[in-house]
Amino acid sequence: MVGRTASVLARRAVFLSIALVLIMILTAVIIGASGYDEEVLRAIIGTELQAYRQALQRQNIPATKIQELVEQRKQELMHIYGLDKPWTARVLPMAWRALKLDLGYVKSNAVADVVGKQPPLTVKDAILTVLPRTLVMLTVAELICAVIALRLAPLIAYKRGSLLDKSVIAYAAFTNALPLWWLALIAVFVFGYELRIAPTDYRIIIKYINEFTSNPVDAMKGIIEVSWLPVLVVVIGLLGGWLYGIRAIAIRVVNEDYVYVAKAKGVPEELVVKRYILRVILGPVLTIVILALAGSIGGFIITESVFDWPGMGSLYYAAIESGDAPTLIGLIYITTLVYILARFLLEVIYILVDPRVRY
Repeated sequence: MVGRTASVLARRAVFLSIALVLIMILTAVIIGASGYDEEVLRAIIGTELQAYRQALQRQNIPATKIQELVEQRKQELMHIYGLDKPWTARVLPMAWRALKLDLGYVKSNAVADVVGKQPPLTVKDAILTVLPRTLVMLTVAELICAVIALRLAPLIAYKRGSLLDKSVIAYAAFTNALPLWWLALIAVFVFGYELRIAPTDYRIIIKYINEFTSNPVDAMKGIIEVSWLPVLVVVIGLLGGWLYGIRAIAIRVVNEDYVYVAKAKGVPEELVVKRYILRVILGPVLTIVILALAGSIGGFIITESVFDWPGMGSLYYAAIESGDAPTLIGLIYITTLVYILARFLLEVIYILVDPRVRY
């Protein structure tokens, strides 16, 4: 049976690896064939040339010489940004190098600004620098939602039709209809500018995370002071969906005969929920939890923009806006890789928690 299990896991690993390669190729094709990166890069070159021309004019250089120098600079920039090559030679090699974790260098000052470092800056360093900030805000918030939902949702399903159940359904409907970024706007205005109990500058999180290894106690205090409001907003916005989703899974188990038998035998309510409901739904619940935590790595672009939070979402936005193809491909590769690793982890966990899967 061990050999069969290993064979199943090996096949899953191969299929997931193929999916990763196809996603990277498709991403490169979309970026290159659509002309998106070329259009943005030409705009960047135009801006640089305009600034270069103005600098030359201030030196009282003749117009004909200025035009010659500008044309020379244009050719240099075209070569630097790879616009003297077809998109296949410019973008597809980036995807191949990304698969080998050679993500190249950041090309945009906007991306470097989110990271908080000056170029030259590798994409790998940029992502590794920004990732902890998203973990502090979004992954922690998702984890809090998961813990609360795992504790309450099976109990809510067990008491289906009660006031608690109806309240959770209403809360989930309300928060699902409420944009998270709008809730963030309200929170910043009320707690930051009106009550003045929360910060209004969230970029200071860069300082505290950078100081964590040298002064962990003070850095942790600073991280908590800066991140409590974003985390609270995300928890309030997402908790309803978590509760409703796990409740929906648990309801199918609540009506099983063995649950009624346990209740008839006088088994305590908490034990019924833990042993006869939560244990049975553990597989699908783990799927929700692990994939949600993996998905949080990618960040929330609009919500992070509201808080001016320099996380993965802001990095995505800066890379898209500036046409920074190496950073964009690197981000897609890392987030896809995390998702695929999470999927593989689920395959292993299913085998451990559900003996039926082994067969």
